Amino acid sequence: MGDKTETGRDIQSGMNVDAALVRELAVLLGDTGLTEIEVADGGRKIRVARNVTVAAAAPAYAPALPMAPAAAPVAAAAPAAAVPAAPAVVEGTQVKSPMVGTAYLAPEPGAPDFISIGKTVKAGDTLLIVEAMKVMNPITAPVAGTIKAISIENGQPVEFDQPLVVIG
Repeated sequence: MGDKTETGRDIQSGMNVDAALVRELAVLLGDTGLTEIEVADGGRKIRVARNVTVAAAAPAYAPALPMAPAAAPVAAAAPAAAVPAAPAVVEGTQVKSPMVGTAYLAPEPGAPDFISIGKTVKAGDTLLIVEAMKVMNPITAPVAGTIKAISIENGQPVEFDQPLVVIG
């Protein structure tokens, strides 16, 4: 790394870094739960990423340890209720997120959800919306069938290729 001036300009390479933009992107990462954001402006690109530790989620699926019998069942019970295990076992067409964003099950706050478990859908029906960069992207049913599982919650951040819904 080279020496920096007060404005963030790298003396050796001549690269001008907008520190305020980097800070703003870092805050956006924290607010949305995303793992990385990349912004391109002309020939300049800024990528801000954060490390996500998956090891913290592992105890939720591990059997309770004999060392902490009182704490382990409580820790395992909460994630089990929040993360439905059904999509892993349910047979059918799995609909995955085509992008990183925030998933919404209803067209607007206070409106009924597009889908619910047991509802029949036709190919092309809107299942949910994924908001990416302030654009609402409808996710449609690729096949006709019945909603067997919904793997996300309203307002939840989603990653590319993350399972959203199972249609059977």
